[in-house]
Amino acid sequence: MNDFLKQEGSFAKDISSDFFKSVYSYMFGALSLSGIVAYTCGTPEFIGEYFFNSGGISPVFYIVAFAPIGLALLIQWGYERLSMNTLLLLFIAYSALMGLSISSIFLVYSISSIASTFFVSAGAFAAMAILGYTTKTDLTQFGSLLYMVFIGIFIASIVNLFIGWETMDFIISILGVFVFTGLTAYHMQQLKAVSHDTSMSPEQRSKLSLIGGLQLYILFVNLFLSLLRLLGGRD
Repeated sequence: MNDFLKQEGSFAKDISSDFFKSVYSYMFGALSLSGIVAYTCGTPEFIGEYFFNSGGISPVFYIVAFAPIGLALLIQWGYERLSMNTLLLLFIAYSALMGLSISSIFLVYSISSIASTFFVSAGAFAAMAILGYTTKTDLTQFGSLLYMVFIGIFIASIVNLFIGWETMDFIISILGVFVFTGLTAYHMQQLKAVSHDTSMSPEQRSKLSLIGGLQLYILFVNLFLSLLRLLGGRD
């Protein structure tokens, strides 16, 4: 009996480890693709040609800015009906579009500021991910509260996109740091629970690992952008 329990525990540990390997593979893959696209397209020539025209901001800018939101919702809400191959293609498209949408940071901030802020973000993200994985406290109510604040930040960000009020941008960035670090801990706890569920089929596990990678990617990018607005040195 003891041997059986040990084998079962070892099996659960193995599938949990494999699950998180997949989650972080998707996350780091998306970050790499977005980084390459952002760096390649973050030039005055590209931004000037595709994001602006004689009348001001071009329609391409709005497509690039808002299309990732639609793709992220489609992936997370429709993953049960979509095939794994379709989800992967949508995930790649989302990562590339996110790279395009943040490419302008290379015109606004210095390379050293972007790099240093990236490492600060990575450290904060890792600390909260470890906290979320190891804590025994149920973070469900905490996560629900943070999502309410996130919705407010999202609406305020869209409004400020047209207003351009620097004070509001500063407030949004401060709130964003707390919200996205907190949500990182919350999602890690949720993913830990999913990783230990041995009743899922291999396909379900593969899909949910992609969703997990997407969620952590979104949180990391938003944390990075929030910190960059606060700490980044402008060119």
